[in-house]
Amino acid sequence: MNPVPHHIAIVMDGNGRWANARFLPRIAGHKQGVNSLSRCVRACVERGVGVLTVFAFSSENWNRPSEEVSGLMELMVVALAKEVPRLNDNGVQLRFVGDRQRLSDRVRHGLDKAEQTTAANQRLVLNVCFNYGGRWDIAQAAQKLASRGEAITEQSLNQAMALAHVPDPDLLIRTGGEFRLSNFMLWQSAYSELFFSDRLWPEFDEAALDQAIAAFSHRERRFGQTTAQVRTQVRAHPGAPSHEKAA
Repeated sequence: MNPVPHHIAIVMDGNGRWANARFLPRIAGHKQGVNSLSRCVRACVERGVGVLTVFAFSSENWNRPSEEVSGLMELMVVALAKEVPRLNDNGVQLRFVGDRQRLSDRVRHGLDKAEQTTAANQRLVLNVCFNYGGRWDIAQAAQKLASRGEAITEQSLNQAMALAHVPDPDLLIRTGGEFRLSNFMLWQSAYSELFFSDRLWPEFDEAALDQAIAAFSHRERRFGQTTAQVRTQVRAHPGAPSHEKAA
């Protein structure tokens, strides 16, 4: 059995549908989603998860109605002011991953300040993917290598990715009852265990997180090897966490 995953990634889907079902504006669902994220971060800290990466705003979300996009940008600023002191007190290091060029100066300043405030924390790394896309990440990594005249290999691309500061996710969760990655961590999720929840993100609580972790704990992670090879390694190194076995 696998231990608690070191790195959990989540597609936080269903905020708009949660709001629509209650005849509320979609932004109300996103506000409730912030509360759910705060609850999930606290639960991950308590369970010993090392890294949590969440999909907050995709590069395709700019195509949504302008009032929803502007509301999401304002919500980010407000959430940072409210949540960063609490996250900092709990030892959470915030990292924002994505293309910041299209963001307003106000939003960029908020992201920069949050990262600086929490930079020394080591209890949990919280990556918030904001204006992010998996294809963008691969493209920017290739462009970075090309501009430096470096050979484009699997190893060099991996080191140039926007999430190179953390290991690949062990467990990738998507809420909302959908069964797709939606351009999230396409490179990094090659060997991630996938878990799909019918719960809308505002309804995703500690019990739902524990259900996903329990499902993960019963998965056999082979990384291209045979079952016999994996079991031999587990017997030789019974305490090794799953993210180390991937090496």
